[in-house]
Amino acid sequence: MDKAPEITADTVVFTDTELKVHLSDGRTVSVPIAWYPRLMYGNNKERNNWQFIAGGIGIHWPELDEDISIEGIILGRRSYESKR
Repeated sequence: MDKAPEITADTVVFTDTELKVHLSDGRTVSVPIAWYPRLMYGNNKERNNWQFIAGGIGIHWPELDEDISIEGIILGRRSYESKR
């Protein structure tokens, strides 16, 4: 059986309330930044300092010590970290 092609991120954009990820299959997925406390409490400079992990299967924010998988975003998985 053929394996489904892996969906990767092409670009990452923030609004005041959302993380928007443009995907390699043409879709754009938006999730509330409130789902990810480290992003929510980070400033714009920290949020916009991101890099792709493993060719786009994840996103890393070095200043915020945050890693989010594209699969998790697509499946609607939020962080279980406290929103202190």
